[in-house]
Amino acid sequence: MSSKLNVVMLGATGAVGTEVVSTLIDMPELARLTLLGRRAVEGVSHDGLSQHTADIFDPSSYAMHLRGHDTAICTLGVGQPSKVSREDFVRIDKLAVLDFATACKQAGVRHFQLLGSIGSDSASRSFFLRTKGELEDGLKALGFVRLSIFQPSMILTPENRYGLMQALTLWGWPKLNFLLTGPRTKYRGIKVSALGRAIALNTRAGGSGAETLRWDEFQALAN
Repeated sequence: MSSKLNVVMLGATGAVGTEVVSTLIDMPELARLTLLGRRAVEGVSHDGLSQHTADIFDPSSYAMHLRGHDTAICTLGVGQPSKVSREDFVRIDKLAVLDFATACKQAGVRHFQLLGSIGSDSASRSFFLRTKGELEDGLKALGFVRLSIFQPSMILTPENRYGLMQALTLWGWPKLNFLLTGPRTKYRGIKVSALGRAIALNTRAGGSGAETLRWDEFQALAN
């Protein structure tokens, strides 16, 4: 891998995405960072930063910006899946991501990183986890030189973004960590800042093939 990083990203305005960007722009290896999305990320600057408005459902709206990047990061996703129809969830969390990945592959991107979910499995009885698993299967079939799939359990944000249920989860989940040991460690909650940092720093690691990263790997990378 080149000592310099050229990264293109979809989904940079979300909670995890903003943390990824925050870490990337402080990395001395970063030469170029291209952000694609429906709106710009505010308050960030870097000599190699460019931002482009894109229709996430139309790869032709952003394909011209993909050439020359060695790494792509996708943190796109529905914040509250229960608040959208199944059709819209599939359209955003699966089809739009696969379209982005396909366009990246065609543009010569070697390393693709996905923000996924713990428990993803294309054979799952859960619609959410089955869709996520189908997405991962599709990404593997594209044959990137390196594919990094991040599978967090509960993502712990500093503020409550989605109402009472999230407030209760953010309060209670960290208190369960001491019970989640051994094989259950992967279900521990992860701070959004640590997850974003891990995704960003993983861009400079070597390797090839498909890798799945969970709580232990997040912590190792972030630290």
